[in-house]
Amino acid sequence: MRIKNGFVLREMCGENIITAEGIENVRFDKLISLNATAAYLWNELAGKEFTIEDMADLLVNRYEISKEVASKDSARLAQAWIDAGIAE
Repeated sequence: MRIKNGFVLREMCGENIITAEGIENVRFDKLISLNATAAYLWNELAGKEFTIEDMADLLVNRYEISKEVASKDSARLAQAWIDAGIAE
C-alpha cells in the first residue's frame, strides 16, 4: 500500500487536514480530517510502501497496545484511506 502522491497533511485551526496538491487531486466535495493517531501514521508512512502490519507495528511501539487491536485499527484506517482515494 502507498499514500497517493499529491496529498499532504497540514495542520489548520488545530485540526490535521489532508489537502491535495495539483488539480488532478482536488475534490471540492470532500474534506479529510485525521485524529492525532492517524496523523502520526500518515507522517511515518508518507512516501513509503507499507502494509497493514507495518501500520500495526507503529501503533504497538508508540501506544503499547496489543498487536490484535493495532491490526484491527490499522485495517480499518487503511480501508478508510483507500475509500477516500488518498491511498492505494
